[in-house]
Amino acid sequence: MKKVMLLVCTALMLAVAPCAKAQFIVADPANLASGILNSANEIIQTSSTVSNVVKNFKEVEKVYKQGKEYYDKLKAVNNLVKDARKVQQTVLLVGDVSEMYVQNFGKMMNDPNFTPQELVAIGNGYSALLKESTELLKELKQIVSSSSLSLNDKERMDIIDRVYKEVKEYHSLVRYYTNKNISVSYLRAKKKDDAKRVLDLYGTANQKYW
Repeated sequence: MKKVMLLVCTALMLAVAPCAKAQFIVADPANLASGILNSANEIIQTSSTVSNVVKNFKEVEKVYKQGKEYYDKLKAVNNLVKDARKVQQTVLLVGDVSEMYVQNFGKMMNDPNFTPQELVAIGNGYSALLKESTELLKELKQIVSSSSLSLNDKERMDIIDRVYKEVKEYHSLVRYYTNKNISVSYLRAKKKDDAKRVLDLYGTANQKYW
């Protein structure tokens, strides 16, 4: 976590586990998870220019859109046992992290208040957080798979709880990171008497946070 925070500060940020219980049987979108993780890795490794940032962002956007229908259906699943619900919530949190990145960074790339160098830094910050969140989801998948049958129920639930808590922290960090970056644009726009442009671009729903 400290390593990612350092990356984010320096920059100014789908998998689903097959369910541990029969009540939560869903398709396993392992390819979606691998696609998002690989795209996040690509962004970190190759995004030294705006063109690379845009190229890699488009890959993450494509993978996220492929999984959007799955996320929407997963939100509608009810009446789950405790550990299955935690798995569901963890998957949805990572989906939200991906959505915040795709929706907001897509707008930032069209925001004249950010320089090309800043967009590279912001993109790298998002990808670092996305990468860490997705890695946790991969860990969760291993815990609830048949390969972890040596774990008893308490051990399994303790690990699920820990992963859920860590993913929730990354989710909050991505929201905070997004709002702080938008606030930079908003303050710059106010100085140019152009704040309305920022409000129109990002909307006013979360204005109180930036």
